[in-house]
Amino acid sequence: MNILRLKALLGAGCFSLALVGAAMHPAHAGGLERGWYDIDLLFDPAQITGEVTGTYVMPQRDLKNARDADPSDGDLTALGRSSTARDTESYWVPNVGIKIGMGPVDCLGDYSQPIGAFSNPGANWAGAQSNVETKVESEAFGATCSYKMEVGKGQFRLIGGVFHEDVSGFKEQLVAPIPAMFGTGIGRLDLEGDGWGWRAGVAYEIPEIALRASLVYNSAVKLDNLSGTLDLTQVPGFINPANPLLGSVTDVYGSSEVPESVELKLQSGIAPGWLAFGSIKWVNWSVLQSIPFCPTSTQGVLACTTTSPARATSLDLLYR
Repeated sequence: MNILRLKALLGAGCFSLALVGAAMHPAHAGGLERGWYDIDLLFDPAQITGEVTGTYVMPQRDLKNARDADPSDGDLTALGRSSTARDTESYWVPNVGIKIGMGPVDCLGDYSQPIGAFSNPGANWAGAQSNVETKVESEAFGATCSYKMEVGKGQFRLIGGVFHEDVSGFKEQLVAPIPAMFGTGIGRLDLEGDGWGWRAGVAYEIPEIALRASLVYNSAVKLDNLSGTLDLTQVPGFINPANPLLGSVTDVYGSSEVPESVELKLQSGIAPGWLAFGSIKWVNWSVLQSIPFCPTSTQGVLACTTTSPARATSLDLLYR
């Protein structure tokens, strides 16, 4: 296989250009992006086909020269915590799809993991009060169909579909550096939620020269039903008697969304056995900054926002 690939980040999206001899594999970018939404199998000329793919990613991002920037809740730098840590963990990105065509209609059923994050610097570094371990996972099941018609030398497609997405995860961070006899001092937030999204797009193909241009919009997935628990059993109440959540497990709730996106893909045959393709994608990552969580006992009484007095904790992704 002859492969030449160039990839560069452009703000919240990415641009990729590739020349491939025998096969194509999408390139992904984005701090929370995993498999995103891939419907390329919809364009396969076979009447019935399927695929199972997986990508193993080893980010290997190290943190260096870390120091505790807020010593008011315990100076971890002064306590001798490490200034270095391995931040990221390796992960798999699976994708499964089955496509069935009948006349001008093609339909695709697929499974993907659009977003995710896995950070595990541990409890013994200077930034443990920001993050000990964070893991966010998602699973999406979608159904997408297209209707094609002859236009000029090629085929024009109308594309539409829906998908259901489940999001779950947890975050651990050091709440207070206390002697081991009183507990680890670590708090843990567990969360889960789900929602529906939809997609719409258009495409134009000239199969004889492997030319295809597609533009697809994926809606945001509202996660208005986020729920979970805040476990502070390892943080004794005497640390702060004014905080009734310490030393216990509290049911919490919140809301967020998986961001909307627009992607333009282009491809064309340029020589026998060679295919050039590129894509430009915009994702509204700004909606995933800080997700506040509040005790369920306050739901309907006080708004759950980052500045709300009811706020118990937050999942701070701060991705731009």
